[in-house]
Amino acid sequence: MGNLIKVLTRDIDNNGGNFFLDFENAQPTEAERQVWEKVNEVLREAVHVLEDLQSYSGAGEAIRQAIQHPNEDRMQEKAWSAVRPLVFKLKKFYEFSLKLEGALHGLLRFLTSTRCSPTQHLEQEQALARQFAEILHFTLRFDELKMTNPAIQNDFSYYRRTLSRMRINKVSSEEESEVNNELANRMSLFYANATPMLKTLSDATTKFVSENADLPLENTTDCLSTMASVCKVMLETPEYRKRFASEDTVLFCLRVMVGVIILYDYVHPAGAFIKSSKIDMKGCIKVLREQQPNSVEGLLNALRYTTKHLNDETTSKQIKSMLQAN
Repeated sequence: MGNLIKVLTRDIDNNGGNFFLDFENAQPTEAERQVWEKVNEVLREAVHVLEDLQSYSGAGEAIRQAIQHPNEDRMQEKAWSAVRPLVFKLKKFYEFSLKLEGALHGLLRFLTSTRCSPTQHLEQEQALARQFAEILHFTLRFDELKMTNPAIQNDFSYYRRTLSRMRINKVSSEEESEVNNELANRMSLFYANATPMLKTLSDATTKFVSENADLPLENTTDCLSTMASVCKVMLETPEYRKRFASEDTVLFCLRVMVGVIILYDYVHPAGAFIKSSKIDMKGCIKVLREQQPNSVEGLLNALRYTTKHLNDETTSKQIKSMLQAN
């Protein structure tokens, strides 16, 4: 991920408090350790999920041959043999999204509790703040890879059509017990979304807020806006930016910034784009626009198409203009 990611935040909270947030080397305190260890298990698995998704090549050619030669059993068997292991990978990805939801809830419970302010949480519980950032980084990276791989939905559609034919023809299949109809329906909804992991996190954050009605909403929204501010300052300030040893560090910060903006936009009743938003949206978009276009187009699209309030009347024309595609 590059050199130590540190940033001295400037006037992030209402008190103008400054603190360092270490995204790379923060280690858990005893108070954090129990939550940290549970989340760390999920993050270890996330590495393998991304590797599997990055190497996902699909069964496109075998499927095309099977469709073009519907009466040739050999072609049908070849396509089925190619698709089955891929669908089991897709099942693993979907099941991982449920684990990610659980990990996010664990972190939010800790980072938004009423024992101290959201800014103090991020300052004092940096190992958990780092894990929150890593979940957001994974989420945006997963969705970037998924959006550029049409084979995923094509493979799963073929798999479902083939299983349906098997049921009609009363051909037994072991796979149906692995991916039953209910699970297949949930997976279809998951993969039909352009950014499935981000939707999982957005829904999970909204669910967290609704399930914890005794917790002030500001505890959650301030946690998100503070994280966005930390990333923006880190990216726009040359003395911090020059500490980065690789572009991976820059992309990490960009993904985290965009991820928390989207979560904030779903959780805050008025969203992230209103004039009184605690997130400097113009500043964040400016930072994105200053990067190489090919490295941030997916992130700009995430803001354009997966936020909730961008097209509201309360969003300024300037912000809408800044987000327009070139």
